[in-house]
Order: sequence, then structure tokens, then C-alpha cells
Amino acid sequence: MTISLTPEQQAWIDARVVRGEFTSAEEAARQLIDERILELEIDENDDMAWAKPLVDEALAEVERGEFITLEEHQARMGARLASLKG
Repeated sequence: MTISLTPEQQAWIDARVVRGEFTSAEEAARQLIDERILELEIDENDDMAWAKPLVDEALAEVERGEFITLEEHQARMGARLASLKG
């Protein structure tokens, strides 16, 4: 397979080869492609189960009334910024 890089991509890779981050442009391309494939596989296989306890906790806080409105948050942040400036 032949892949054509943009001049910017080629310059980016060449600069890192010169710095010793990769031994060659081919190694850089393979490594970068492998890393991106792994990222995509992780994203495709992530069922977000890790987030369920966090969502459940947030929903329970809302049910208990432990929240502030967006307007309250903006007012607090505005007051905090004003105190830092003044």
C-alpha cells in the first residue's frame, strides 16, 4: 500500500525522526496508525459502564435537592471573578 502524506504531515514526521523520536518515517507512520487503531477499538468497545455509578450519584444528589441552577452558578462565578479583579 502506498500512502501519500500532506507536506505538513511529512514535515511533522520528519522533524520527529530528526529528534530521534522515530527511527524512520515508516516506523512513525506505523506507530501512529497502530495507536489510533487502538484508540478507536477502545472507544468502540467502551460500554460506559464506568460512568453509571457517577450518573447514579448525580441523580441522587438532584433528588435530594443538592444542586444549584445555571443562573446561580453564573452569579457565583461572576462574583468570584469580580473579587479577583477588584
